[in-house]
Amino acid sequence: MRPPHLLRVDEGPERFAALLAALAAAGLRAGWLELGAAEPAAASLESAAAFGARRAVAAGSGRSVAVKALRGEPVLRDLLREHFPGCALVLVRVRGGETPAPEGVPLAPAPALFPSGDGWRIALAADAAAQQFDTPGLLAALRRPRPWDRE
Repeated sequence: MRPPHLLRVDEGPERFAALLAALAAAGLRAGWLELGAAEPAAASLESAAAFGARRAVAAGSGRSVAVKALRGEPVLRDLLREHFPGCALVLVRVRGGETPAPEGVPLAPAPALFPSGDGWRIALAADAAAQQFDTPGLLAALRRPRPWDRE
């Protein structure tokens, strides 16, 4: 299975609600990954993980929350494989302004996504011109193996 496309974002998920809804409507799976200090989960889940439970899960009301203790820093490639199988896109936000250096797939070269009017701007690198997409154009690009190559 091909890994998802990664796009860095600086804003919260509410700014990308229209894109996430369009992806779902088009049958494409999307994910949201936050790197940096995690907010604590329910105390009982945190406790179970701290005492050695491999996973602590709470489920109900249409969603589940899982806590898993990690040894060392997270490995981005492992996070993508474990939590985002089948996703075409994962939006990655670094919380707290930290610049993580996860092992595996580096995040730094991932293009940045910004809301731009009625569409989306993709910044590939600081010295490259940004690409502008409307939502249908971005969805079409995400179906390609190298979506940011200009054809």
